Amino acid sequence: MVSIGMSLNVRELIANWRRLTLAHWAELLLATFILPPALILLLARILPLRPPELLGLFMVAVAPGAPLLTRAIAKKGFDMHLAASYQVWGAVLTPVMIPLIVFAAGKLYDRDIWIPPRLLIEQIATKQFVPLLIGLALMYFIPALSRRFQPGLIFLGNAILTIAMVALLVKMGPALRQMSPWVFVAAILLALGCMAAVILVRWHNRIGSFTLALSNTNRHVGLALLLSGHYLHNRNALPAVACYALAAPLLMAIAARFVRAPGQTAGTLAPAA
Repeated sequence: MVSIGMSLNVRELIANWRRLTLAHWAELLLATFILPPALILLLARILPLRPPELLGLFMVAVAPGAPLLTRAIAKKGFDMHLAASYQVWGAVLTPVMIPLIVFAAGKLYDRDIWIPPRLLIEQIATKQFVPLLIGLALMYFIPALSRRFQPGLIFLGNAILTIAMVALLVKMGPALRQMSPWVFVAAILLALGCMAAVILVRWHNRIGSFTLALSNTNRHVGLALLLSGHYLHNRNALPAVACYALAAPLLMAIAARFVRAPGQTAGTLAPAA
C-alpha cells in the first residue's frame, strides 16, 4: 500500500470519481457488494457445501478490495489509477455494507449476526488508508528518495506475499486435500461471477471495464478470514477462504492474457461497444 501511494496522482484519482454518474455508482455497488454474496447463497442451494465452507466463501464474497492487486494491474497494462480509485471507494463503503449484508444473510438462516462498523473502520484505516497516505506523503515531500526506494518496497511486499502463500499451502495442505472438490468449484464460480458482474457495468471504455473486473475478483481474503474466525467464531472456514485465495489469482492471470491482444497496451485498447 505504501508503494501504491507513491505511484498515484491525487488529481487523477479525483478525476476518476468525477467521471462516474449515479448510474455507474449504483451498478458498481450492485456488482461489488450485492451480486457476489447473492451468488454464493445461490450456489449453496445447488452444491453440497458444508456450513463452514459456505461461511468462508460468503465472507470472501462480501469483502472487496485486496490491497496488493493495484500494482499488478499496472504492470499488465491496466488502469492503476482507476483500480486505486475503486479500491478506496470499496474501502470507504466496507464498514457500511458488510454489516448490513451479513445481518441480512443471517436472517435467512434465523440468526442475528452483527459486525460492528467500528471494527471494520479500524481494519480499513490501519491496513489500507494509513499506508496509502504515507506513500503519498513520501512522494510529495521527498520524491527523489521515494522513487529510489519504491522498487525495494515492491520487492519486499511481493516477497512477504510469496512467503505467506507458501506457508499457507504447507499449513493447510492436509485440510485442503480433505476438502470436498465442490468447494473448489464454488470458489472458481465465485471468482468468475465477480469478474462477470463488473463487466456488465456500462463503463466508457474496454480497459476500464476489465480493470474493474480484475479488481472486483481480487476479494479481500485477509479480511474475510479475520471476520469468519474472530467475529463469527468459525475458524473452520479457513480452507474455503484459502481455496479462493489460490483460485482467484490464477483466473485473473488467464483473463488478463485474453483481454489484451499481443502488442497492445492500456492506451491502444479499443473502446467498449
